[in-house]
Amino acid sequence: MTTDAATAPSSLLSGQGRGLVDRFGDRALYLITLLAAILSGVILGGITYEVFKLAGSAISKFGLGFLTTSNWDPVHEQFGAAQFIYGTAVSSFGALLIATPLSIAIALFLTELAPRRSRTPIAVLVELLAGVPSVILGLWGILVLGPFLNDTVEPALHAALGWIPLFGGTYSPVGLFPAMVILTIMTVPIVSSLTREVFATVPPSAKEGALALGGTRWDMMTTTVLPYSRPGIIAAVMLGLWRAVGEAIAVTQVIGGAPGIHANIFIPAQTMASQIAAQYQGASPLNQSALGYLAVVLLILSLVFNGVARLLVRGVQRRAKVS
Repeated sequence: MTTDAATAPSSLLSGQGRGLVDRFGDRALYLITLLAAILSGVILGGITYEVFKLAGSAISKFGLGFLTTSNWDPVHEQFGAAQFIYGTAVSSFGALLIATPLSIAIALFLTELAPRRSRTPIAVLVELLAGVPSVILGLWGILVLGPFLNDTVEPALHAALGWIPLFGGTYSPVGLFPAMVILTIMTVPIVSSLTREVFATVPPSAKEGALALGGTRWDMMTTTVLPYSRPGIIAAVMLGLWRAVGEAIAVTQVIGGAPGIHANIFIPAQTMASQIAAQYQGASPLNQSALGYLAVVLLILSLVFNGVARLLVRGVQRRAKVS
């Protein structure tokens, strides 16, 4: 009893001290995370402010007509973004047309068909593509991909589908088509990884029920997995589109740098991001402002794509919780 009485005050003091430390740590953690969240918003706001500030002169001079005209003449200070918007749209959506089925196939294989021991190594190899620097991919595109496409794939497409304007006319080792392939390589890891996570939210009971009714693996995937995951797939594709729209360095190296609106995807073109990367240094003040206007368009597009994708992902997560 005496020993307990003697030790009680010290243990009580120890508990009080520990409680003070815990309360201080909780408060410090709260403040640190709050500052990090505020800092993220401040950085985004600062970027937005600087981009709009840079684009102010071009916005006031050209207005919305900047988006519909295609005359880019720094000498006479006439600027229009239509050809760059066209190049961005064709290269990005073309890349998604190739990347989306590939990504879905990879995700289905890794979640439903691959042996369990091989799933992680294959997934890691696919995701490693996202870690390759874009300048390395662009250099590979110049040295290997462009000549390969020009010698084999483009002539074959031209011979088989030359009656379609997209594949008609001449072809070259640089142009929209090599840019599409490069963007496909850069987009597949993102879309496949997100799609794989979406497939993992499909309730096992739904898949087992489809198999119990006599369906094959193919029936189970097409009638259960894909319909359930449709909003998540769309969200993954939207995020992949955001990645493709904003890529600059690799695209600049393989697209050819020749602005224009042409039906043929084999000839050189230019995108908004690659135009900014190629011309900003050494440009006149109005030219820089016009490039800033292109950056404003890219920023708005990226925010829209990201916002829509987040809403779709939230819907998938809500459905998964209900299930």
